[in-house]
Amino acid sequence: MSSAFSALIWWLVPVAAVLGALGYVLWVTKFQERFQNETTRSVTQFQRFQSSFQASSEADIPGVNNDLPEKKQ
Repeated sequence: MSSAFSALIWWLVPVAAVLGALGYVLWVTKFQERFQNETTRSVTQFQRFQSSFQASSEADIPGVNNDLPEKKQ
């Protein structure tokens, strides 16, 4: 490796790191809230979807009836 190439690498790595950090800061300040809102909306819809199965599955389990009092032996 030539010394000129080594010097170029020592300049390119920090420049790439600074550009990456600036890009991340831009993403956090401008775009992250929009993605979080969409994620929260999706999670809420999925939880409602899951709870609809949970409510119906409790009624479908044989031998489980929450409306009747338990028998004492």
